[in-house]
Amino acid sequence: MQTTVNPVVEEVARRNANYKPNIWNYERLQALRNEYEGAMYRREAEMLKAEVLSVFRAVEDPLHKLELIDQMNKLSLSHLFKEEIREAILKIVSIEGIASAMNESLYSCSLYFRILRQYGFDVSPDMFLNFIDGEESLAANTNSDAKPMLELYEASHFAKEGEGLLDRAKAVAYKNLKHFLSNNRGSNIYAPNCPLNQSVGWYNAKVHINGHDMIINRRSSMPRLARLSFNMVQAQHQKDLKEILGWWRNLGVCESLSFTRDRVVESFLWAVGVAYEPEYGSLRKWLTKAILLVLIIDDMYDIYASLEESEIFTKAVERWDPTEIEQLPEPIQKCFWILHDTARNIDLEVQSEKGWKSVLPYIRNYWTDFCKALLLEARWHHTGYFPTLKEYLDNGWVSSCGPVLALHALIGIGQERNETLDILDTKQEIVHYSSMIIRLCNDLGTSKAELERGDAPSSVLCYMREASATEDEARQYIRDLITSCWNKLNEFFINSSHVQQPIIRYIINTGRVASFIYQDGDGFGVQDKGTREQVLSCLIEPLPIL
Repeated sequence: MQTTVNPVVEEVARRNANYKPNIWNYERLQALRNEYEGAMYRREAEMLKAEVLSVFRAVEDPLHKLELIDQMNKLSLSHLFKEEIREAILKIVSIEGIASAMNESLYSCSLYFRILRQYGFDVSPDMFLNFIDGEESLAANTNSDAKPMLELYEASHFAKEGEGLLDRAKAVAYKNLKHFLSNNRGSNIYAPNCPLNQSVGWYNAKVHINGHDMIINRRSSMPRLARLSFNMVQAQHQKDLKEILGWWRNLGVCESLSFTRDRVVESFLWAVGVAYEPEYGSLRKWLTKAILLVLIIDDMYDIYASLEESEIFTKAVERWDPTEIEQLPEPIQKCFWILHDTARNIDLEVQSEKGWKSVLPYIRNYWTDFCKALLLEARWHHTGYFPTLKEYLDNGWVSSCGPVLALHALIGIGQERNETLDILDTKQEIVHYSSMIIRLCNDLGTSKAELERGDAPSSVLCYMREASATEDEARQYIRDLITSCWNKLNEFFINSSHVQQPIIRYIINTGRVASFIYQDGDGFGVQDKGTREQVLSCLIEPLPIL
């Protein structure tokens, strides 16, 4: 890394975000040891996998098969049985009269609908007509058994835009589940604010594994495999995290860029949420680095740089020209060089590992768009301009960093260069609405803190001003926008080819992680809430093997 320090003469008043310091002891994380890397556990896992597969293949009943697929997904075992699950679903879909057979009960109807839509099949919601028309009987059934209603609630979150029947189903299910939970406080069913389609499967794996143990013999193959697999995957994640920590500490960001957040562990947790499978270590590495760059650059525009400095920095990124930054303060020069060198190294690693031609032009373009979006927000702040909600969101989905994350996820997951990059060109709607979810969830979680710092307005504030609404009304409006984005994502996912769907899923996962990170506030700015517990659960504490 080279820097030429010729700082601008004019004194600039620098702001302070008052971010809380990093809570993790990096030495202890580097010293983590995990016994589940050993050959003994790999052999047992292979044996258990064969037993589970034998049971799975022996099941002929379609409903039982769907239940097993559902269990595999919830226990984060589906990556071990990808082909078998796909073959089973194709076989179920091909059964003559299967939809009518599944329509015999609300539970089977809802499970069938949810699993098939989850795997990209366009099942008609009309199969719910007989059940939704009987709202009173549904309510009565829920008093004794919430399972069918919970399945209906989960299924309703796979709605496409304009499917009013599923909107009604969601309302009915939500009301009845709340009633059930109020009368059964010891119940272990999921609360209605955590739908499966909008949550991160790996983050919830432990909850499902422990819940599964309560109803099935712990010594049976599937729950034991789930525990063993979780610990083995966690061991790989710990190795990945140690590599990232070494890279981060060598950068010296904490010492030289005091204005930015030190959130390497949380950034890695985000990457794990996008792709937990052990074979995607490079994806997690590249995505974590991209997220850390986002934090550094975002904090530079928001907190440190003047408008003039932001203009110069943006031009330098667009031209990819280090000579443009020679008159900037040393911390801003360092931001540029970290971006420049990290992007170049990721590109070289992609070429080496995948045998691709360079993807640096794509990386540069996406970072340029991100910086331009941040620059526009900086102009709004420095000039006192208050954008309309439309103006804000037209820019905000890019400043959310969603497109940057989508790019790095795709180059990490893709097999063929042209086919992978073609998704970026032909499936922009997926990137757009996933990014919009990141933006809107971020705004719901951080708007109060950003208002106190005097940052550019958020979507919440834009709507409050535009509609003369209260904060509660604005927040509900933003939540409704998020629901609309999910519905559109569901539709675009279903309308994509079955070849593209498995890849597209990882773009959508970026929105799922955002839903978690910002559900209780700013999961990056404040680490000691749900984010801390998730780090401990996913990355540090193994499950006991009994």
